Amino acid sequence: MRRVRRRRQRKEIEKKSAIKAVLGWIFQIFVVVLIAYVVVFFFGQTRTNVGQSMNPTLAGGDTVLLNELSYKLKSPARGDVIAFKVNGSNSSYIRRVIGLPGETVQIKDGAIYINDEKYEEDESIMPIRNAGIAEKKITLNSSEYFVLSDNRDSSEDSRFVDVGNVSLSDIEGKVWCVISPMSHFGLVD
Repeated sequence: MRRVRRRRQRKEIEKKSAIKAVLGWIFQIFVVVLIAYVVVFFFGQTRTNVGQSMNPTLAGGDTVLLNELSYKLKSPARGDVIAFKVNGSNSSYIRRVIGLPGETVQIKDGAIYINDEKYEEDESIMPIRNAGIAEKKITLNSSEYFVLSDNRDSSEDSRFVDVGNVSLSDIEGKVWCVISPMSHFGLVD
């Protein structure tokens, strides 16, 4: 009789352990899904840099992660690398913010001038040979940004009519991390 009771008790214990294990797995899956949702919500989307326009910062084919939330809470800052849509198209461009709303931007003698003061850049950025429409002063309105590629003579940016000034509503987010290929993995300056 005692053996039968012990067997029943063992089976009940094993059954409760199995239920606990299943509930534990369900809880762990829920936590992973919740974390994934939070990461996607806060850091959002990926974009792939096409071509050499952002060399040396980004290589062609680098896949980057955008921080969308920060741009819903605050505006881009000078020097930020952003992704944006051009003229309502489906493709995204990745460029660096140079001019901020209300500023006047001009490119002369290979240098950038913001509000008539020379903008000092990182030494790795080559001088600009083609000023494009920025040869004359461009005054940005209250929601426009002037963007340039880091590889200044090998891409289209705000110096060209096809891109022009970037409206805040067209900005998708700040590029903050290269996620692929792993050899380029890291934060973006």
